[in-house]
Amino acid sequence: MLKTILFDLDGTLLPVDTEHFIQRYFGELSIKFKELFQPKELTKLVLESTEYMIRNTDQDKTNADAFFEDFYRKVSHRPEKLNPIFDEFYSKDFPRIKDSTSQNQNIIDAIILLKEKGYELVVATNPLFPKQAILHRIDWAGLNKEDFLFITNFEEMHYCKPHIHFYKEILGKINRNPEECMMVGNDVEEDMVAKKLGLKTYLIEDYKIQRSEDVSLIDHYGKYEDFYEFVKTLSSIKEDAS
Repeated sequence: MLKTILFDLDGTLLPVDTEHFIQRYFGELSIKFKELFQPKELTKLVLESTEYMIRNTDQDKTNADAFFEDFYRKVSHRPEKLNPIFDEFYSKDFPRIKDSTSQNQNIIDAIILLKEKGYELVVATNPLFPKQAILHRIDWAGLNKEDFLFITNFEEMHYCKPHIHFYKEILGKINRNPEECMMVGNDVEEDMVAKKLGLKTYLIEDYKIQRSEDVSLIDHYGKYEDFYEFVKTLSSIKEDAS
């Protein structure tokens, strides 16, 4: 029986122009570190270390461990100097990027209805960012962090999408079996891959990302309004939740 629904964040819970978001992100980050790095240099370093983090499959390294392991191999500045600047950036400067995002009432209403029906909810965003940045984006979406049983982030997670271990790790943390869960996302390859583990899948098409013609991993699909109508059809499990 379906008990838990996992949601991607960017392009799913949070409507976002990804290209604009990335431009704004690196623009603000470059301003923050302007005394230490040239903008192109910093962008290159962050992208390379992010790729290293995504490729990492060492279960003993968190994503944060992997990112900074690679990053600090390439720079002369020490963590004691740069880490506080990163922390301040995500706390004070990152919120300026909010203008590259919006809200969708259908997804907000769907979350409210799912909670009323007794479903557990998880934010299963690709954990490339610190938790502070993810909490900001949940707020920008018009949602509350308290609505979610677990929120993936790079301080706690050890894998990234599209590794199937990313989904295995989430299920382990929330103590659920695959057949009890559904993954909702907008990326055909990164989100729908959860079906290989046994989760049901729902593709949100408004901000769809698709790199191939293979749609075999998609169980359900539709736009935001279609997903809200789908949620209306789900049975209430409030009394059965365990």
